[in-house]
Amino acid sequence: MSAHNEHAEHKEFIYLTPMPIRIWHWINALGIVTLCLTGIQIRFPEYVNIFGTYKAAIRLHNTAGITVSIFYAIWFAYYLIVKGNLFKLYVPNTYDIKMGIFRQVLYYFYYFFKGGQSPHHATPDDKFNPMQKVAYMGLMLALMPLVIVTGILILNVAPLRELILLMGGLKILVSAHFLIACCFFAFLFVHVYLATMGHTPLAHFKPMWDGWEEVEHH
Repeated sequence: MSAHNEHAEHKEFIYLTPMPIRIWHWINALGIVTLCLTGIQIRFPEYVNIFGTYKAAIRLHNTAGITVSIFYAIWFAYYLIVKGNLFKLYVPNTYDIKMGIFRQVLYYFYYFFKGGQSPHHATPDDKFNPMQKVAYMGLMLALMPLVIVTGILILNVAPLRELILLMGGLKILVSAHFLIACCFFAFLFVHVYLATMGHTPLAHFKPMWDGWEEVEHH
């Protein structure tokens, strides 16, 4: 038996990402990319013209924003009510804060480049490493609700005028929406790069297609 065949026979896989989450992930990814690109044109119309007219960019931006908002609500309900493990998955525990984050930082910035193994091993009930938990908690439980709320307010200036004035006015609201959007734009690049840091460059992409991830043996 060849070494390759022997290795293939000993591969183990875990079902890490259920289909509802995979569907949500790709719709959300497409929506956020669309929001970022249309947002750039809306913010800098004199320099960027990706979607034709300014009005076309606004219409597409609003459509993508509503879609992302609806699917965010579905995602939140799925993890909170159906799975019941939203906070377990996305909020760092005591070990993560005391040691896990430090160990993961060392891995990302040093041991990965020395051929070392990640200190975190994903399971369906513990999918994210401590650094991912911190990032996703801030992104999904803080920034996403904020960008949705500010977007809804901007989309309904006339009927929500008093509430907008209470929050400091339209300029402050638009600036906050833009700054939060910049965080999402930066996250896209970091997210794709870190996703390549598995035992193979595509190891972390595969579960988002078929749900199954190969178990790393140490």
